[in-house]
Amino acid sequence: MPPAAKKQRTSHTCSACGWSTGKWVGRCTQCGEWGTLTETSAVSGPRTTATTLTTPATPISHIDAHITQARPTGIDEFDRVLGGGLVPGAVILLAGEPGVGKSTLLLDVAATTARSGRTVLYVTAEESAGQVRLRAERIGALDDNLYLASEVDLGQVLAHVNAVTPDLLIVDSVQTIASTQVDGAAGGVAQVKEVASAVISVAKERAIPTIVVGHVTKDGSVAGPRTLEHLVDVVCQFEGDRHSRLRMVRAVKNRYGPTDEVGCFDLSETGIVGLADPSGLFLSQVNMLVAGTCITVTLEGRRPLALEVQSLVVPSPLTNPRRTTSGVDSSRLAMILAVAHRHLGARLMDADIYVSTVGGAKMTEPAVDLAMLLATMSAVEDRPLPVGTIALGEVGLAGEIRSVTGLARRLQEAARLGFTRAIIPASTNTPAVAGITTLEATTVRDALAHAYE
Repeated sequence: MPPAAKKQRTSHTCSACGWSTGKWVGRCTQCGEWGTLTETSAVSGPRTTATTLTTPATPISHIDAHITQARPTGIDEFDRVLGGGLVPGAVILLAGEPGVGKSTLLLDVAATTARSGRTVLYVTAEESAGQVRLRAERIGALDDNLYLASEVDLGQVLAHVNAVTPDLLIVDSVQTIASTQVDGAAGGVAQVKEVASAVISVAKERAIPTIVVGHVTKDGSVAGPRTLEHLVDVVCQFEGDRHSRLRMVRAVKNRYGPTDEVGCFDLSETGIVGLADPSGLFLSQVNMLVAGTCITVTLEGRRPLALEVQSLVVPSPLTNPRRTTSGVDSSRLAMILAVAHRHLGARLMDADIYVSTVGGAKMTEPAVDLAMLLATMSAVEDRPLPVGTIALGEVGLAGEIRSVTGLARRLQEAARLGFTRAIIPASTNTPAVAGITTLEATTVRDALAHAYE
């Protein structure tokens, strides 16, 4: 009997997000872009049947786990985020905005790895080899074990991997490399999938740790199809304000380590340097009495960071007063202002309120609620908080102060930086930290009273 004939099936795929539909439409219903749907054809036939087994399954206890141990890169802050270093065969996607410093960081990682005696292949598809050479000279990243290739064709990239046989592969970036075997321009859904699949296949087959650079969209998410993040082993976000030297790397996905760690870096004209103790960047003057400021300690993974919250309250000539935030959640601030009005009697309806953090830090955890509340009340009363005071706690709608995680680590960091008083939630197992006097508060009224004791 002749084999069943294969049927041709036509669909339309969005080049921006990868969404597909059976018929063409002018606007993608998934991402909202216009004119991005292109026609694609797929051949459907009989289902795949089992083939001859080539590699039998192995008992899990017989698997050698030593081959997957992480190897440090020499950049301590980057190793912290990765969970110890680079795992052989692991594919890492580093995403960030243009100009944030991704290439500078990876060039530093490549040079440090090359100086340890390992071979590194750096493939640049966005810049010429001369441009990368000038940057490497500026930041001191020149080494004979670091090989540089400027290619935009996937076949040539794989040929360079065969010729160099590197111990570390860096591809900058996945959206600018294209395969001649796939239709579409570089950066399209089909091209990104093909390039990522080919690079991942080579990395797994040869146990080469690979770092791939990815672009981001306007909302900060990784550009290209969502499957790109599922294919790789680690997804890191490179964050930073263009007007600040501080840069942060966060692990969004990590198959080999924690996903709540953050690495801090200082980016300058001479390169990028890890910051083992970045707390000072987020404080203005610890011993300066200024109304409308309060210090808190947040946890980024297992790392405590002391941050300063600043609040400014001024009379408003507007019918709808301004509520402007920088570094804090605006909806969280609105809730705290409502609590201050209801439980502390603060009249804020006719005032413009500005709340910001120092150093461009972003505070998202609820543990900073109490610091925002006390900073705002200090600005309303024009009365500075006593020197050496920090505030920790989540504020509830009923005016209660809720407990926070990692209280001992937060207090230890505050004591190390010279703070002497801590307003914290009431608890039966408050940790005792040398040099810190803890003032327990059950409600926001208790916290405000303790603030000026």
